[in-house]
Amino acid sequence: MEKDFTLEDHLCFSLYASSRAILRMYQPLLKKLDITYPQYLVLQALWEAEKQTIKQLGETLDLDTGTLTPLLKRMEAKQLISRQRSKEDERVVHVTLTDQGEALKQEAACIPLALVSSSGMSSEEIDQLNRLVKKLTTNLQQR
Repeated sequence: MEKDFTLEDHLCFSLYASSRAILRMYQPLLKKLDITYPQYLVLQALWEAEKQTIKQLGETLDLDTGTLTPLLKRMEAKQLISRQRSKEDERVVHVTLTDQGEALKQEAACIPLALVSSSGMSSEEIDQLNRLVKKLTTNLQQR
């Protein structure tokens, strides 16, 4: 006989609830920086690789251009990034950090540390959980 799964038994619900809890914990930290969570992700990607195309950012963040373009426009209006069309191929748009966007890196350094501090888990446990979630994601995307 198969087990009846309650809501609490579903991994998808646990991941969803955990994600929402993390976002709630991040909210006051992001508010101090005057950025949203998606903007934080874009900045994080650009702090890791300084110049990227919109296509590269979309692939990295798993966002389509319809979602990413308005997000980047708002970030450009805040002077966090700049967008420039490629001279070789005007269909390609390069995204780079401004000095203001680069300066936020120092202020945002506390965000991942706050998660470890709030989680009640060690850095090693967080790393292990992250590896397992990435493995799950990769396996599911290959199906």
